[in-house]
Amino acid sequence: MPVFLAVFADYIAPHSPFDQYRDAILQPPAWMAGGSGKFLLGTDDVGRDILSRLIHGARLSLFVGVIVVTLSLAAGIIFGVTSGYFGGIYEILVMRLMDIILALPSLLLALAIVAILGPSLQNAILSIAVVVLPHYVRLTRASVLSEKSKDYVTASRVCGSGPFRMMFAVLLPNCMAPLIVQATLGFSTAILDAAALGFLGMGAQPPTPEWGAMLAGALQFVQRAWWVVTFPGLAILITVLAFNLAGDGLRDALDPKMKR
Repeated sequence: MPVFLAVFADYIAPHSPFDQYRDAILQPPAWMAGGSGKFLLGTDDVGRDILSRLIHGARLSLFVGVIVVTLSLAAGIIFGVTSGYFGGIYEILVMRLMDIILALPSLLLALAIVAILGPSLQNAILSIAVVVLPHYVRLTRASVLSEKSKDYVTASRVCGSGPFRMMFAVLLPNCMAPLIVQATLGFSTAILDAAALGFLGMGAQPPTPEWGAMLAGALQFVQRAWWVVTFPGLAILITVLAFNLAGDGLRDALDPKMKR
């Protein structure tokens, strides 16, 4: 459902996420007293349709998830495969750097990176990719270490395969199952972190329809207009839950230990 909404947001959303209807500020949802059928989930403090902003926010959140997972997975595979294959001082340096990143609170590290680079969606994406990078590096390295001593790797080496072919044509395809699961779960982490940065004003900037920024701008109206806070929060909850369930399903499907 989130993917469908993101792809067809321009056709599904009943209004533009930026249009302001000054005669319908903080209008309740359609089923409440004072609501209007024109705005199914009501409007925010400047008269923008909440449903339309949620639908377009799904596109932005999934965009963040795709870019973050792509960047972190690509870098994690490169560092993980090379450190697991070559070992030595290079492996020690890479893993100690990953340990340092993991030792820092993820949100604080992301905030520090955004504070240095400047608040924007692009910098928020970069900071989240750096924060989640160690998970992919450690997982790839562990998979390479468990595979490099097997017979098919030895046979490929005897046949004259070079280091590049050994790493990315022989070892990597056999290490992808746990990485696919981690990447799926990484979508939910990226969406949550992006929403947190947007809530703190360090991610997507107004008037961008981003769920975390929508929550931040609606806090002052939580007692008199509950819908401006509830619906963005539910959107984050449902999307993260959906990707977590998808990740669990992939883990069960790809893990041979889970099969009878």
